[in-house]
Amino acid sequence: MLVLFETSAGYAIFKLLDEKKLKNVSDLYSHFESPEATSKIIKLKHFQKFDDTTEALASAASLIEGKLCKSLKKVIKSHVNSSDSLMVADPKLGAAIKEKFNISCVSSSSAADLLRCIRSQFENLLVGLPKKDLTAMSLGLAHSLSRYKLKFSPDKIDTMIVQAIGLLDELDKEVNNYIMRCREWYGWHFPELGKILTDNLEYVKTIKTLGMRENAKSIDLSSILSPALEDQVKTAAEISMGTEIAEDDIQHIVQMCDEILDISTYRSSLSDYLKSRMMAVAPNVTVLLGDLVGARMLAQGGSLVNVAKMPASTIQLCGAEKALFRALKKKHDTPKYGLIYHSSLVGRATAKVKGRMSRMLAAKVALAARFDAFGESETINLDLGTNHLASLEYKLRLMEEGSMTRISGTAKAKAKFEKYQVKREIVQYSAAADSTIPSNKRKIEDTGIKEEYSETATLKEIKPEPEDQQPPKKKKKKNKDQTNGGDKSVNNGADISVKSEQESILTEEQTPKSKKKKKKRELQEEPVEELIVENVTKKKKLVVADTSITEVVTESGKKKKKNKSQIEETEIENSPKKKKKSIVTDTSATEAVSESGKKKKKKKDQ
Repeated sequence: MLVLFETSAGYAIFKLLDEKKLKNVSDLYSHFESPEATSKIIKLKHFQKFDDTTEALASAASLIEGKLCKSLKKVIKSHVNSSDSLMVADPKLGAAIKEKFNISCVSSSSAADLLRCIRSQFENLLVGLPKKDLTAMSLGLAHSLSRYKLKFSPDKIDTMIVQAIGLLDELDKEVNNYIMRCREWYGWHFPELGKILTDNLEYVKTIKTLGMRENAKSIDLSSILSPALEDQVKTAAEISMGTEIAEDDIQHIVQMCDEILDISTYRSSLSDYLKSRMMAVAPNVTVLLGDLVGARMLAQGGSLVNVAKMPASTIQLCGAEKALFRALKKKHDTPKYGLIYHSSLVGRATAKVKGRMSRMLAAKVALAARFDAFGESETINLDLGTNHLASLEYKLRLMEEGSMTRISGTAKAKAKFEKYQVKREIVQYSAAADSTIPSNKRKIEDTGIKEEYSETATLKEIKPEPEDQQPPKKKKKKNKDQTNGGDKSVNNGADISVKSEQESILTEEQTPKSKKKKKKRELQEEPVEELIVENVTKKKKLVVADTSITEVVTESGKKKKKNKSQIEETEIENSPKKKKKSIVTDTSATEAVSESGKKKKKKKDQ
């Protein structure tokens, strides 16, 4: 059995002397401890050295891909027979050799252990090759192989994407500045054109073809503008209020229009290039985010590998670092999204759902970036990105509809939400409550009050006082010295008298018409005087009804005077026990008011 061993210096073919040693793989390393023991098991048959580093690089690249190079074909063809069996490390390479030369190849775990033992004693087995040359060859091959990998897969270079998206943003700024300058410059000559044409490219193309506004009649603008806009431009050019400019001025304006058109065409080609690069480098990220947002994400992270190493939370806030640290410093609410806000999925979501949508999209972008960065080039396709995009659109539709469904889990059935429902009773509005007309029927809670009012109303027949003792009818203010002594009695009597007057008014409304007429006659015959006493200290106005001077007509026709005390006793006896409402009059208060009235009369006489 022969063994194929690849090195940085060339190909070596060894002959296995004792195949029985391969049965005990655990003891195989003990037989390779010394060069003498190694020579008993294995022997060098042929060594093919590489001529230069380019040959070594080509052979190494083909071995990585599992293919046969020219130098390896020559070695196998000249030194390996079809009857021999060949032991190789890579099963792909063994399949290629078997297909090409019809030689049986062996690649197993025992072969890997044997090749590991050969590598440990390779310097002793290989005669005529110094150690320094071997290390120099391995180092040169490593550098050339790394450079070859970069040259071989130019699609995986994400630095081109970073530079392209930076240039694209700068071109957008420059084009906007040029167009603003062009509108301001040409607006002095034809200001109405800027209001008619809102599209920047149409505006620039119209200026380039039109030139002076006087040429509007003779120039056809149908290739640039629609017929309606063309008519508006021509009519506005005839009645324009702009200033006149020279030919040199219009030439420079036209040159600036040419620059704007050139930059816009280059920008469109650059965007197409960027889209193709993104589909080659990160196809699944491009499907989820779009070419522009995905390119900005790569530029913010530095490379695709750096984005793949980021967690989903960092991808969600990528581009909003300043806002995040400012919010943490000032203890405000942290932002919910960064560059991911400009993606189509987050843009379609409503304001309430944007945060949740950005979080879910960031998680899927993290998975897609890792698959694009670390997956093999042959296995990378758009299936992962399209599946994630479809699931995110479905979840977005569920969140927008607001239906109670379980998004996660195997069964996507509707969740039970009976306990969250609130059963509300429907109360109908009564239209009768809108009427503001008072009803004729009055609700009287206490029927006993009627009887009390009717009894007290009959007791108001008392003789009038003589003319000398008539108190003044005007409102008077008492001095503090006169009212200090009888404040309490006056207050009590005044409160009770006010209540009695109010109650008498209510009874008058409730009594029949015959009683009302009698009372009116009696009130016209009998004088009723009111004394109003104001307490200065408490600032309260008390109305004291002096019912002491009333008249009572006896059977014999004689008039008798009743004292105040007798009236009070009769009212207390007639009134019910529960509601004792008597008319209390303060004699001291009336005397004080009468004295003050007399003093005022004397002052007037003097």
